[in-house]
Amino acid sequence: MKFLIVGGDLRFAYLAAMLRGEGHEVCCFALDEAPAALTESCALTPCAMGETDCAVLPLPVLGPGGKLNAPLSAFSYDIEPILAVLPKTALVCGGLPNERVLRAAREWGLELVDYYKREELVALNALATAEGAIDELLRASPLTIWDSRVLIAGYGRIGKLLATRLRALGAHVTVSARNDGDKAYIRANGFEALDTRTLSEELGDFDTVVNTVPARIFTAERIAKLRPDAVCLDLASRPGGFDLEAAKVLDRNVIWALGLPAETAPETAGRIVGGTVLNILREKRA
Repeated sequence: MKFLIVGGDLRFAYLAAMLRGEGHEVCCFALDEAPAALTESCALTPCAMGETDCAVLPLPVLGPGGKLNAPLSAFSYDIEPILAVLPKTALVCGGLPNERVLRAAREWGLELVDYYKREELVALNALATAEGAIDELLRASPLTIWDSRVLIAGYGRIGKLLATRLRALGAHVTVSARNDGDKAYIRANGFEALDTRTLSEELGDFDTVVNTVPARIFTAERIAKLRPDAVCLDLASRPGGFDLEAAKVLDRNVIWALGLPAETAPETAGRIVGGTVLNILREKRA
């Protein structure tokens, strides 16, 4: 098959190398600053875009400024001209496309699938994020994970995987959630449970606080109750869970670790995206 990899970070350079290694024809666009060893023989010709069978857009498709998310390119691009030159027979796969991207795809008669809605991707991505979070904590904290007191806010995919791994390393893990069912599962799995809505004085008991909730739950009032030497790690997507301005004023150590799999395990993360895209293609053919 002919694949077009459009933009993205280092995991998409690894994705291109993976697909090429499996015998597919691969072209790259907006990956001009990726390591040469990964993009070797992955070139773009004028006809490649118009002949591709599958175009893979980054995760997320657009960056904060509304341009194509292309940190490995020296140039910036609008998404609309890229979609305009793709053949209508091509399957377009993108991560978290917003309404602007979806509208442009419809206008050009393209089928666009959000691969971030696929369970096989989010599950394995959560695992890679949990491992990356442990790496961040080991580098940021003067304490061992063993015997430290850790609070994880949120018991979704990442929260569950991270809680079990931290406990295996000897941490005393507490997890907060809003839903009564989640709190029951937290206790059933052997963790202490707190209600996210009523977190207050107990926040000062923890050496480490990890947020997985994509909502501003750590306000200035709550941040002030954290220990001054506590390490706080935010794994949530924008807008994040911590008030970073308040944390700065209060001199609290908050690390907002966006896109951890791309930072700590880009090859694995690229393979996760690649496997998901190939699954989508197999289903479409069936």
